[in-house]
Amino acid sequence: MSRRTREGYQGTGPGAITPDGCAVELYERLPVGDEPDIIGRAVPAEARILELGSGVGRVTHPLVERGFTVTAVDESPQMLERVHGARTVCSPIEELELDERFDVVLLGSFLVHAGDPRVRRGLLRTCRRHVADDGCVLIQREGEGRHENLPHERKIAGGLVRVLSSDPVSPGVRSVHVEYVFPDVRWTQTFLSRPLTTEAFELVLNEAGLAVDAYLTGDRTWVRALPVTGRP
Repeated sequence: MSRRTREGYQGTGPGAITPDGCAVELYERLPVGDEPDIIGRAVPAEARILELGSGVGRVTHPLVERGFTVTAVDESPQMLERVHGARTVCSPIEELELDERFDVVLLGSFLVHAGDPRVRRGLLRTCRRHVADDGCVLIQREGEGRHENLPHERKIAGGLVRVLSSDPVSPGVRSVHVEYVFPDVRWTQTFLSRPLTTEAFELVLNEAGLAVDAYLTGDRTWVRALPVTGRP
């Protein structure tokens, strides 16, 4: 277990557990989804990408293979040990201060729904601070009904992921409990999520100096935002 944990976040199971409850060995097993295709269609070829919350490199590695130059950021050194072909930076996202800007800043894994609004504001400030004036920020947000009709499960990589519960714990914040079950091992993760309507999501982006340019998927879970001119 990491010495440093985030309040309201925890994980169980073998191997290293990150401050937000993610199991490093679990994420080595999980396959990449359609993220590289969505990103590849939304940004210029060979763009310089700052990937915030890269984990073990599930998305990093396909992006590198497609010719992108990636800087992978994660607060877990155990996660970053698994990343190859990309520059790595070990830091909490909200504290990141690189003296450079990128064509693309990527904030995936629903991180924009951080339970603590101060953390969310820090994440978005980092995005705005590191994106070039003519660049873009790609953000993955929760889809409609994500916290409804639970429990439910789906098959993944020879196992199952079960979303067991999503319970309100404070105004606007839910505690989500998930388990990952394989024939040989089981992991759990509990994390906080602050659901955002489309209107609320666009408002918090604007407060950070970003504006929605396009919703990239039919379910509106992937968004391309642009820096607002004249705002830091």
